[in-house]
Amino acid sequence: MGVVLHSEDEYEDLLALWSDLEAGLGVVLTHPSQVQEFVQRIAQYDQWMRDLLQRDADVGLYLLFQLATHSPVGYSTSHALVCAVLCHLVSQEFALPSEQRDGLVYAAMTMNIAMTTLQDQLATQGSRPTPEQQQSISVHASQGAMLLARLGIDDNLWLRIVELHHNESPSSAPVRSAPTEETLARILRVIDRYAAMISPRRSREGRSAEESAKYLLEQTRQSGSDVEQALVRIVGLYPPGTFVRLDNGSTAIVTRRSASLNQPDVVIVLQEGGGLLKPPLMHPTSKGSPKIQAALPSSAVQERLSHHRILQLVAPG
Repeated sequence: MGVVLHSEDEYEDLLALWSDLEAGLGVVLTHPSQVQEFVQRIAQYDQWMRDLLQRDADVGLYLLFQLATHSPVGYSTSHALVCAVLCHLVSQEFALPSEQRDGLVYAAMTMNIAMTTLQDQLATQGSRPTPEQQQSISVHASQGAMLLARLGIDDNLWLRIVELHHNESPSSAPVRSAPTEETLARILRVIDRYAAMISPRRSREGRSAEESAKYLLEQTRQSGSDVEQALVRIVGLYPPGTFVRLDNGSTAIVTRRSASLNQPDVVIVLQEGGGLLKPPLMHPTSKGSPKIQAALPSSAVQERLSHHRILQLVAPG
């Protein structure tokens, strides 16, 4: 399926659905003890996420990567949602059984529930964590699992993935060979790292998606793990919503993945001199020049872009 956005209203409606999903998840993660039927709420947000991705996964990734790379405000919830989406896509890649897929995605949404407020604070904090903050960071995985159990979670797989998601497992067994809780936690750990790398903090810029993907591929070469490779295969070197410089000096934003990791469809938004291109120009890089020269961090593009006009150019997938 694919979404064709014909107007600004349609874009705003779709953006509002993703924003409402993030806002609802944010309330649950920030005030978990005040939430009735916690398990059902997480399952509801998961179904909401799946419905949006089924409409158009590339447009969903576009909106999410824009959200993740442009502002550290509300970082914890944004990060949880990005990780949940990527876990869902990886679970499809590995054809995980539904109970393993659900445990992985629910864990992605809730892995930092014991430090939601602290994680938001750290994202906007210009200094390194204090000793007290570092202590909270070091125990958040185990504390999160215990908090979830107190909230009525009796899914042992979900709890164990949360508890183990920062453990450095020595295993690099292929995911398709009967995933264990350690293997599923490894998937979440890889995705957690990748999403954190591309996201900005007050103390540093996010890495470009290309740098982050190449880091993952290097980890694959060192460990023999297939998780990193699968993630790069799913999102590509240049995921939707990220910026690239083309070899003619212009700047584009990626809109849709293609069969080739390094040749996505893009929309050219800035001319060589840096001025806005009006109107923006759709360009499948797999069809010829200009080619992608390099990925750019989101901070490299300061101009206000009309995202609804960009997505109007995107052909349905």
